[in-house]
Amino acid sequence: MNSPEPSETFISHLIELRTRLVRSIIAVVVVFVCLFPFAKELYALLANPLLASLPKGGQMIATDVTTPFFVPMKVAMMTAFLIALPYVLYQIWAFVAPGLYSHEKRLGAPLVAASTVLFLCGMAFAYFLVFPVVFGFVTSVAPEGVAVMTDINKYLDFVITLFLAFGVTFEVPVAVIVLVKMGIVSVEKLKEVRSYVIVGAFVIGAIFTPPDVISQIMLAVPLWLLYEVGILVASMLSKPARAEEVEPYRPMNDEEMERELDAIAHSDVPESPVRKEE
Repeated sequence: MNSPEPSETFISHLIELRTRLVRSIIAVVVVFVCLFPFAKELYALLANPLLASLPKGGQMIATDVTTPFFVPMKVAMMTAFLIALPYVLYQIWAFVAPGLYSHEKRLGAPLVAASTVLFLCGMAFAYFLVFPVVFGFVTSVAPEGVAVMTDINKYLDFVITLFLAFGVTFEVPVAVIVLVKMGIVSVEKLKEVRSYVIVGAFVIGAIFTPPDVISQIMLAVPLWLLYEVGILVASMLSKPARAEEVEPYRPMNDEEMERELDAIAHSDVPESPVRKEE
């Protein structure tokens, strides 16, 4: 049989990619339709950390005409994407996996699963531990006579920023393992730059969190600890070969080079034919 033309192979890949994308979109839309009747409840659940920190009788506001409708829809859509995320990642993996080597498949599947779980853990950490501290600080420093009434759209943008910040922070072990396995950086080098990573963690905490020290520490310390976890796991996955199995490179001297060239020259000389006696 003739091998398929490159153009046919490319088109077949595009068709498969379209199929995977359509399946992923359908999955998100189906979950969104199921969550649509509960959009208000989902937003109330998301806004609960702020509402619990407001003074008695405090409330949130909507400054735009369409905000009360669109903001809960956004929350429902994001929730639908998170629920359908395992299926979406499976579709991506099913498209990419046939082109990977066996050892890449063995490493890729656990990394995809771990990155998903870690991102969700980062969001949960922000919601249950960071939000109460942040909103408690914000409401406590409000001047006397100032009523804290946050716009629901701006509140959504704020929590999305924190969700992404903590979700990406919890991806640090995966990033460290990938960098080591790809040979971009060594475990020893990661240990050497540990002090810079700690300083960078606190800088990132100062950028993506409110100005209170506690919330900055709650982002910087997990980032540093997860960096250490990534180094530990990467060192376990990339064990050095035994010393006796690896011989150091040594260039040949002149005598060894001549013997090697003679051996190659003799191996290329054809043997003289031998007459067969009748």
